[in-house]
Amino acid sequence: MHHFSLLDLSPVPEGASTAEALGNTVDLAVNAERAGYHRFWLAEHHNMPGIASAATAVVIGRVAAATSTIRVGSGGIMLPNHAPLVVAEQFGTLEALFPGRIDLGLGRAPGTDMNTARALRRYMDGADTFPQDVAELLGYLDEAAPDARVRAVPGQGSHVPVWILGSSLFGAQFAAYMGLPYAFASHFAPQMLDEALRTYRATFRPSKYLAKPYVMVAAGVCAAETEDEARYLRSSQILSFARLRSGQPGKLPHPVRDVAAQVPAPMLRMVEEAMAVSAVGNPDAVHRGLSQIVARYRPDELMVTGMIHDHAARVRSFEIAARALSDIQASAQAA
Repeated sequence: MHHFSLLDLSPVPEGASTAEALGNTVDLAVNAERAGYHRFWLAEHHNMPGIASAATAVVIGRVAAATSTIRVGSGGIMLPNHAPLVVAEQFGTLEALFPGRIDLGLGRAPGTDMNTARALRRYMDGADTFPQDVAELLGYLDEAAPDARVRAVPGQGSHVPVWILGSSLFGAQFAAYMGLPYAFASHFAPQMLDEALRTYRATFRPSKYLAKPYVMVAAGVCAAETEDEARYLRSSQILSFARLRSGQPGKLPHPVRDVAAQVPAPMLRMVEEAMAVSAVGNPDAVHRGLSQIVARYRPDELMVTGMIHDHAARVRSFEIAARALSDIQASAQAA
């Protein structure tokens, strides 16, 4: 494992505003930089009351301005919602403002419901143009051809690193074919993680972007001083996930002591399966859990994420995780 990083969904807790959520994101990024995280990524979601990072490029700019060394990027930009030229201009601008610190992770899903997708894109022709859109976007970020009639300004020649995100074999196959780094969304969809990693590593083609495979695995984390406190804090994310799957998205709920009393057993099993790639508990338990994830999947980079209602507790959770990951990384390098 070369690096460990952090994905923030900029959660909006019950009783708080989006302004407070975005302020928490900036504060978390400052603390993440101090704790040794390599990247701080934000995700594009729309029409979701509990997530404040819909205007992802704008939030990336604010986070980058508040930090100085940590890489900041998207995990990811949902490319079907945007013209590739606009994405190239946005991230080219970010790279010009914060040189050497910007990442561009790209997703194939709309990141929302279909009605909102229609509102975002204005048209729905049913065609999957993701591969062509990625190729077009890469062209705008590379050096311009002498006869290019359209250029991204800023953006052209910026060489912002592009990642392919995914939770299925398609992303693994496409990232390998293009010779791009690959990040798997195992923090909420781990079912195909093993097969996707095998596919990506086995079929990777070296490119001008990357000489050998580079894979990032995402894991949930909820750490506290005691096991009981960690389970209590994690109940907010379980409730949020269950409500989302039930078609009732909302702000991040307050934690509860008995989550099973509020979530039907079949739904609770489904949520726990979706969140299986996680480390939860006191510092020792989280160290063991993260060590097991790293040992099993052998990621080049591990990205942790987790939604906790209380901001101070969330910062503390990621601090505990960072100490564990630093130790895991040091042990691997010494071996």
